[in-house]
Amino acid sequence: MNTLASRAPILDALAPLKTWWPVVLGLLVLYVPTYWTLAHGIWNTEEQAHGPIVLVVALFLVWQKRAVFVADNCKPPTRGEMAIGWALLAFGLLAYALGRSQDILIFEIGSQIPVILGALLITVGTRAARALWFALFFLVFMIPLPGFVVDAATGPLKQYISIIAENVLYAAGYPIARSGVTLTVGPYQLLVADACSGLHSMFSLSAMGLLYLYLMQRTSVARNLIIMAAILPIAFAANIVRVMVLVLITYHLGDEAGQGFLHGFAGIMLFIIGLLFLFVLDWVLGFIFPDRPRAQTRP
Repeated sequence: MNTLASRAPILDALAPLKTWWPVVLGLLVLYVPTYWTLAHGIWNTEEQAHGPIVLVVALFLVWQKRAVFVADNCKPPTRGEMAIGWALLAFGLLAYALGRSQDILIFEIGSQIPVILGALLITVGTRAARALWFALFFLVFMIPLPGFVVDAATGPLKQYISIIAENVLYAAGYPIARSGVTLTVGPYQLLVADACSGLHSMFSLSAMGLLYLYLMQRTSVARNLIIMAAILPIAFAANIVRVMVLVLITYHLGDEAGQGFLHGFAGIMLFIIGLLFLFVLDWVLGFIFPDRPRAQTRP
């Protein structure tokens, strides 16, 4: 008797799989090869290292809302919902086929969103789509930035970071000069490379910032909007700190220290600093825009 009672929660959690296993199986057949390619490709780069984290977080958010998949809680979708669902599913499958066959990762990875959304509308309806909207939206951060966006933003960002780092360190008394995006400090020269532009760190920090807002469920609209608007400036400021730290490491400890382990560690510190700035800003805004008590629904 106790054994059956202990198994009941597990059986309840797995109940949705009885109905959803064909959909889950289809998604696995489509996207496991994609994840395998990513795991042996761009997920090993500094620019896309956040990809696995985004995937795990999205799966966790879906698991939290698993009650919407239980048959007893589901209403049959309307004809309109099914029509929109089939259209989204067809569009997503076409995007996947094009991306997979032509090795276009933007289409291949991005197709997850319309495919999953279409499957939800066909089988459950808008109720599940509304419940899982953030998990689906969060998958956007798995998609690599288009090349033309990277090319257009990287140059100006490197230039601004170089100028600010030079001015701050020069004001602090360091013998630093700049030529384009090359900083000369003492006997050393440092090139502010594309990875130091901060574009990808802005992208990943935006993902973590929006996730933080979603989990915290702030009731103050002004507080949420200010934090959202501050994410990119915070990421930019954190990247300036990273570049200045690397310049100081190189100046005091030598070129090998600046390009070795401490270079990679500075990238980790960049992300931590950005998150700390975000948390501090949220804490300060809490005194100005406190959360309102949520209205409690009567049972």
